[in-house]
Amino acid sequence: MSQSATTPANVDLEYTTSCALPTPWAQFTLHAFVEKSTGKEHLAMVLGDVGNGEPVLGRVHSECLTGDVLFSQRCDCGAQLEGALRKIAEEGRGILLYLRQEGRGIGLVNKIRAYRLQEAGADTVQANVQLGFQPDQRNYSMVQPMLAQFGVKSLRLMTNNPRKIDAVGKLGVAVAERVPLLVNRNAFNQHYLDTKAAKLGHMMTPLTPAPVEDGAL
Repeated sequence: MSQSATTPANVDLEYTTSCALPTPWAQFTLHAFVEKSTGKEHLAMVLGDVGNGEPVLGRVHSECLTGDVLFSQRCDCGAQLEGALRKIAEEGRGILLYLRQEGRGIGLVNKIRAYRLQEAGADTVQANVQLGFQPDQRNYSMVQPMLAQFGVKSLRLMTNNPRKIDAVGKLGVAVAERVPLLVNRNAFNQHYLDTKAAKLGHMMTPLTPAPVEDGAL
């Protein structure tokens, strides 16, 4: 069973509107897109002049409600989101695409089902497979038209995922540099991060020992 994220050639994406979005780190401009074939709504957070031809510091972030909103420590997603926005704010220029692809593409309810399987002993890859999914079902084909909306042709991509780099490159977006985003290794996500490195090829080195925490699973 393939572990690669999918990159279909065509995506029916419509740009809709924008607004100012003040955050603790900078005031971004928030742009909304609708994938008409699925109804999914995707976002772009933009800071500064990203269309001047220079490689842009950016992140392609897949939605993780439990990590991004509910502060779950079972993953590193929320910390990656915050870390990426901080880095963009520090540079004064960059873009973050927020793609509505919960649970590596399996959806929120199925992700919770996967968590139950993980509590019974499965790892993050095994849990997805046991539910009948690929380890990674994400679709990155909307990335190119989203970036094209702002004139972005080259990224300094914040990621630890080589498959994401490959998928973005195949869409015709140059990845000028990979910027590591190693954050929030803890007692609750240690096995999850090690599994992503061992089974999905994520570049998680140098690994740091997880801290000992009261109530650690």
